[in-house]
Amino acid sequence: MIRRMGSSLVLDIYTALFLIIIFAPMVMMVIASFNETSPPNVMEWSGTTLKWYRYFWMSDAELAADPVLRAFDRNTFVGCAANSLIVAAGVVPLSLILGLAGAVVLTKLRSRFNGFLSWVLLSPMLMPGITLGLSTMIYWSMVGVMPGLFTATMAMTSFVATVPMLIIMGRLQRQDPSLEEAALDLGASPTYTFWRVTLPFLAPALGVSAVLAFLWTVENYNTTKFSIGTGCTLSTHIGDMVRNPVGHPPLINVVGTVVILLTVAGAILHTFLSRREAKMGSKS
Repeated sequence: MIRRMGSSLVLDIYTALFLIIIFAPMVMMVIASFNETSPPNVMEWSGTTLKWYRYFWMSDAELAADPVLRAFDRNTFVGCAANSLIVAAGVVPLSLILGLAGAVVLTKLRSRFNGFLSWVLLSPMLMPGITLGLSTMIYWSMVGVMPGLFTATMAMTSFVATVPMLIIMGRLQRQDPSLEEAALDLGASPTYTFWRVTLPFLAPALGVSAVLAFLWTVENYNTTKFSIGTGCTLSTHIGDMVRNPVGHPPLINVVGTVVILLTVAGAILHTFLSRREAKMGSKS
């Protein structure tokens, strides 16, 4: 009994330390985003303000009068954020298509080369982002395509596609093969069977894969930095702002806070919809 209580206490302490290490920096970042001090600080409180959040819609005159915010180009910030969405708009569908194809091949194809093929398809995930970015930029430059949003999209797709592939493979392995066999026995073609039986079964995995692919694309720095050339995305622009010799501006805290709020809202919405679907399923 004493030993069991001691083990439980150690586990509780470990869990508490783990949660503190994970969430304490986020909480401090959110608090600092409301502090008027720049660079952001939670130990030296100069006053509560919302001007860091108002940066994106305050007037040009008000922006020019602020000694901190006037040093940053709002149009560049917004333009880099728009570039992130453009790259994600290309990466997400491409990664879903490639991931779905790879998952189907590895799951349905019974071959002695499956192990080698799996290693090849998963290898981009294990490569350093710098290597992927530079190799993509060099390759497309050799065929006459200059570094930019296109090369960044190709570089990101090369390893982001591995995430949907793993998720879809896990879903496919739980599919009852008798469903496809019944459709084929009833005269459906393999293409029709995949479209009407397999693809609807994979819908939850495809949705999760799309969300993760989007998040990976927007937050990635190394691969994007070394494949986009002189262009920028939100992550690379924030990386440049962090290297400010006088300390990073509170705008970075604002972006982080907004991302956290959107993530929490998405998680709450997903939980709500899942519970409602479960209740509807139980009633039927």
